[in-house]
Amino acid sequence: MALTAHSTIGEWLNDPTGGELVRGLLAQSGADPESLTPVLGLPLQQLVTLSQGQMPQSVVDDLVRGANGGEIPEDTEATGWTEQVTPGRFTGKTVIVTGAASGIGKATASRIAREGGRVIASDIAAEKLEALKGELPDIIAVAGDLTQQDAIDAVIAAAGVRIDALANVAGINDDFSPAGETTDAVWDRVIAINLTAPFKLMRAVLPLMEKAGRGAILNVASEAGLRGNASGNAYTASKHGIIGVTKSAAFMYGPKGIRVNSVAPGGVATGIPMPPNMSSYGSGRLAPFQQAIPTVATAEHLAASITFLLSDDAVNINGAVLASDGGWSVQ
Repeated sequence: MALTAHSTIGEWLNDPTGGELVRGLLAQSGADPESLTPVLGLPLQQLVTLSQGQMPQSVVDDLVRGANGGEIPEDTEATGWTEQVTPGRFTGKTVIVTGAASGIGKATASRIAREGGRVIASDIAAEKLEALKGELPDIIAVAGDLTQQDAIDAVIAAAGVRIDALANVAGINDDFSPAGETTDAVWDRVIAINLTAPFKLMRAVLPLMEKAGRGAILNVASEAGLRGNASGNAYTASKHGIIGVTKSAAFMYGPKGIRVNSVAPGGVATGIPMPPNMSSYGSGRLAPFQQAIPTVATAEHLAASITFLLSDDAVNINGAVLASDGGWSVQ
């Protein structure tokens, strides 16, 4: 079988020709082939996203040509996991998705829309949100900064009188700083975006869900919400906090027919750049634990977990924190 951009990185490395090409590319950048261990199950194409803009599409195209005598074979289906859309799973439902312009939020909005849902897609990145609307014309795009009340009001207004589900996906990382180094600016911004904004949006949708007697809320947490060695002080606090908000709301509103759950991702190939001026001490402390990540997921992997918990398939699940991390949390 010909190697393509859809072939997994593991398949490329195991192939005599493909393996030589990939190792040669790594050698040029001074990278160790062992660094690819967590991503062996991802398609080669995912390297473009993982590189955070450092690897252009032309590099992947050149690898594919090099493995196939100068030609790019006709596109084939991915050999690893493929997304299986469930037609009609969200038909008739209005779902708010934050952080919808990229990464996990985009993958979640896309899947819900393709499964029949009416999606209110929110993000601060207005241009990227418009690009998503070009891909999915039926979504309702609402650009705005959800740390501001007027943006939350705009999202609720766009949704209308019925809101069946909310996916709080939007979030940012911190600078890996420990508590003694964390600045007010880093703390305030991370807590505002990762914890306060999701809480306020939950608070806004709950009265409508109460009136309807049903609803589902999904808050994206992180491995940093389960442990202390996955990120810096501010991010870790924000994700522990969102798990607390999730469990409290699940307890309070479960009897009213509202389910509130959380997904805790591990490593995800979203291509979101890390903040500048990373803490050298924090980065050094975290590095050994981050290198132990067993596998890196795609945004679509996380969207599969999120949409399951938002859907009626998860009818008996409330207050759960699903570690969608490839097994990192059991190490």
